[in-house]
Amino acid sequence: MSEMSVSSTELPSGASVPVVGQGTWCMGDDRSRRSEEIRALQLGFDLGVTLINTAEMYGDGASEDLVGETIAGRRDEVFLVSKVLPSNASTIVVCERCLRRLRTDRIDLYLLHWRGGTPLAETLSGLEALAREGKIRHWGVSNFDLADMDELVGLAGGAEVQTNQVLFNLSRRGIEFDLLPWCRERRVPVMAYSPIEQGRILAHRALRSIAARRDATPAQVALAWLLEQDGITSIPKAATAEHVRQNRAALDLELSAQDLGELDRAFPSPVGKRPLAIL
Repeated sequence: MSEMSVSSTELPSGASVPVVGQGTWCMGDDRSRRSEEIRALQLGFDLGVTLINTAEMYGDGASEDLVGETIAGRRDEVFLVSKVLPSNASTIVVCERCLRRLRTDRIDLYLLHWRGGTPLAETLSGLEALAREGKIRHWGVSNFDLADMDELVGLAGGAEVQTNQVLFNLSRRGIEFDLLPWCRERRVPVMAYSPIEQGRILAHRALRSIAARRDATPAQVALAWLLEQDGITSIPKAATAEHVRQNRAALDLELSAQDLGELDRAFPSPVGKRPLAIL
């Protein structure tokens, strides 16, 4: 059982999810690292980081298989998120295959990975069928811009969307102009992936300066900035125990007004509409 809890946010359904989770992109691909990756993820659970995010696309199912082994015997502790490819979103048998890899009978939050050619109404119908059968508890989307969200909630059942998982970090603040306010107004949490831009922002002078002042790492400062934002859940990846501990410690890092001001000057908020960033 987890030894501590972390702060949480609430989905529109009322379900509570931790504000920081564990991403698994590129995990499960290398069999020689499997035991270390499983130990790292399970340590995260022990530290209260019980939201885990995967996708059928990651390693063509290898990540889901790793997650399935990781949560064995601990399923009820975990809030499990997976993503379905747009071409498969209305196919129940694909979800059943996902469930077999995950070694569970239900997914807590099932996301459409991105918008594809299948009409949204058809996708919604498939997701609703999965929910009726108990294979998923909730559904959401990923990589949806404002126009996509507007169209979605205008469809029958579309207002049941529980989250939008998008790229959001200090260097990718485009959603602050319109998408993030839209989600906040409707109390739809944003799930931020790649919170440190795959490490590319960590050498920035402002991050390094604040990290030195706070006796923290630049990654912890970047993650703490995200956790300061209202209505945000973040899913950093950590494939080692030490990295997991560092991510968890970011929850206890309180940035000052001075810190936040420095970060805003170094990574300014957008002044106009930008295309949705995707990795």
